[in-house]
Formats: sequence, structure tokens, C-alpha cells
Amino acid sequence: MNVANILTSVRIFLIPVFMFFLLYSSVPYSKVIAAVIFIVAAITDSLDGYIARTRKIVTNFGKFLDPLADKLLITAALVCLVELQKVSSWVAMIIIGREFIVTGLRMVAAAEGMVISANVWGKLKTISQIIAVVLLLIDNYPFVLMGFPFDKIMLYIAVILTIYSGFDYIKTNWKVIDFTKK
Repeated sequence: MNVANILTSVRIFLIPVFMFFLLYSSVPYSKVIAAVIFIVAAITDSLDGYIARTRKIVTNFGKFLDPLADKLLITAALVCLVELQKVSSWVAMIIIGREFIVTGLRMVAAAEGMVISANVWGKLKTISQIIAVVLLLIDNYPFVLMGFPFDKIMLYIAVILTIYSGFDYIKTNWKVIDFTKK
């Protein structure tokens, strides 16, 4: 277990803690605590990858767990936000559905000995999702004071980037899905 894999594991551990503070805690400022936990978890996403690449400690465990941790974090946040009626279920399904599709494509590619790396659209999608979730968690503060619905705008940008990046992954990696092979 190296530092990068420990950070990825911490991200997974933080998910139920984040959910507890967001949904069930009566602790003062529990939603702010949940937002801070989500931000810390999101930062570990960039940090673990950076550490693994720069220290040349990329492992199969990390290649497996890192994208899973990312998807679990975003999915947990979206499910909670749907329960809190801050996100429509169709928005959550588009984002979660795209993650299933791309993960399935990556699994097929891996079975063929190929690796499908994240591209710029996938990274922009992730950044937009994180920004949207954070804004929704903190009730669009400080933009709510100006009457500017930045949280909703970012959410719809995230949906658009999610759809586009999903189509881009499929289009770019269509060769992975060879319907003539058995």
C-alpha cells in the first residue's frame, strides 16, 4: 500500500462520513461539514493521481480503485442531493448512467489488454460535477446573495459535459466494442 493508494482508500472511507453529516447529523453546521468532507475527498482525487505518476508508484490496485472511488463519491453525492430534493433524479441518472457506460467500456478494453485513459472532456466533466455538487451542498453561497443561480448553471454544464464526454469516449473507443467478435 503506497501513499497514493492510501489517499484513494481515504476517499472511499470519507463517503459514508460525508453522507452521515449531509443526511443524518443534527450537529450544528453539519451541511458545511459535509461540504468540507466532500471537498477534501475531491482533492484527494487529484492528489493521489499526481503522487502516483510523479513518484512512479502507479499500481493495478490504484488503477482499479481510483476511478471506482471517484464514481462512488459523485454517486453518493447525487443520491443524497436527490433525496434532499436539490437535484432531479433524471440529472442524477444521466450522470450515473454515463459512469456505468464508460466503466463498462473500460472493462471490455481491459479484457482486450487496452487502457482507456481519461481525456480532457472527462476531466472537465469531473471538475464541473465537483463544482456543481459543492455549490448545491452550500446552498449556492455566496451567489444566492446576488440572486445568481450559479449552482443550477453548473449542474446543467455538468450534465452537458457528462453527455458529451460519454459520447466522445464511445466514439473514440468504438473499436473496443467489436460486434463481430464472439
